[in-house]
Amino acid sequence: MATFEVALQQLESIVEELERPSIPLDRALVLFEQGIEHLRVASEDLGRAEESVKVLVARAGGVLSVTEFNA
Repeated sequence: MATFEVALQQLESIVEELERPSIPLDRALVLFEQGIEHLRVASEDLGRAEESVKVLVARAGGVLSVTEFNA
């Protein structure tokens, strides 16, 4: 199973290839499908991380406070 970092790296490679002007349609569709799968993996990993942070915050102070994270 791919990690978040691997999924993100693969997504970046896919985007680079899809941005080429002369990519054949069949290749673009394959890349799009692969990109969706990598996006799913990354999204699931982020969801698990978010849940872990919520648990850690709740344990640390007993009160759960959710704030927006802007990187």
